[in-house]
This record gives sequence, C-alpha cells and structure tokens, in this order.
Amino acid sequence: MNLNKLILTNNACFKAGRTIKPKGIMVHSTGTNNPFLYRYVGPDDGKLGVNLSGNHWNQNKPGGKQVCVHAFIGRLPDGTIATYQTLPWNYRAWHCGSGKKGSGNDTHISFEICEDNLTNEAYFRKVFKEAVELCVYLCKAYNLTEENIICHSEGYKLGIASNHADVMHWFPRYGESMDSLRAAVKVGLKAEEKKKESGENGEKYYRVQVGTFSSKSKAETLVEKLKSVGFDGYIRYE
Repeated sequence: MNLNKLILTNNACFKAGRTIKPKGIMVHSTGTNNPFLYRYVGPDDGKLGVNLSGNHWNQNKPGGKQVCVHAFIGRLPDGTIATYQTLPWNYRAWHCGSGKKGSGNDTHISFEICEDNLTNEAYFRKVFKEAVELCVYLCKAYNLTEENIICHSEGYKLGIASNHADVMHWFPRYGESMDSLRAAVKVGLKAEEKKKESGENGEKYYRVQVGTFSSKSKAETLVEKLKSVGFDGYIRYE
C-alpha cells in the first residue's frame, strides 16, 4: 500500500471535530470519470499535482455540499496508485447519508476509489489491490475483520446509507464483488498474522506500557485516545 496523509483541515467536517468508535469500513467510488487524486485531495504536496479548477475537497463545503471521507485511492500524475488519508480515522466523516436504521457516518471508516471511465481493467486491478491492502491495514488498527467491510450499496440495503450503487456498478465488470474483496482481505489478515507469529517480517519493536487498570472500560478509553493521536495500542489482560 502506498499510504500518504493530507488532512482536509479546511473542510467543515474536519472542523466539526466529531469522533466515532469505528465498527466497520464502507467502500465508495466517486462516480465521475477522473482517476486523479488531485481532483479531491489538495493542495499539491509535491506528488499530487495541481488542481487547476480549485475544486478539491480541502475547503469548507466542496461544491456547496457537506461531504468528506477518511481517504481516497487513485492515480498520481506519474501513473502510480496511492492512498491519501484525508481525515483522522476516528473522525466522523460525511460519506453515506442515512437510511431507515441510522447512518454509517456514526460507525464506519470510509474511503473513495477514484473512478475512471470504467473500461480500463489495468487501472481497476491496481486500485482494487490498494483497497484490499487499505482494508487490511484498517482492520488491524481497529480490531475489525473482513465481515465488517461493506460498500455504499450494501449500506443502503442495511438501512444505514442513502441509495447509491457504488461499488457494484463497477466491480462486477471485472469479475469482482464485495464478497471477493472481503475474501482477499481475509487472506491478507491471515498472512499478516502468520508473519507476526513467525517473525518473518524482520521488524523488532520496543513497546512502552502506558497504563495499568482494573477497569476494562478505562483501558479501552486510553487505547482510543492513543489511536486518536496516531499511535497504535492494544489491551493485554493478565
């Protein structure tokens, strides 16, 4: 995964500063023929390129709309595929509206895959792979599984999102679905677990204990605080 960060600090969603406890991941696609990340992420950080139209989402209400997601996957000007984190993962994004049973904005981390004209299989395969790797990363960070991943259209069927088709108007064109994405994430999570158990990743860490509690809820609160400022954290019971 080619993960970068450019937080959309001028967006009203970021300014609202509301947080969530992530319970899942919702996959979106943009619905417009523009695979370049600079269409949505800006200003240029030296890799994105310049949005000459000035219509990226790092402004109060892009296009007059209350919209913002946690990340975008798309193309850089040099042709490489990248992910850009655009909100802290635990912020409440404005990505799916609401349904009869509530809103996935309150529970789900969201990311958009930048669509092209939907006829380029090579581009699709690259962004699909990037999406799988991002989901693996987020599942590990928030103790989620592949079963906690849905797309916008599935969110609508579950009653927690507005009526959108993404991503099922695109994935099946190339023999993929949300089921195949979840299956790939499951494989990725198992591979990461095996590496961790065997030490094959070659990485060594010094871990610092930051608290000891007799109350599980207090321990969980501290872990959430750690994650909110960019640190990983976990609870071990002894």
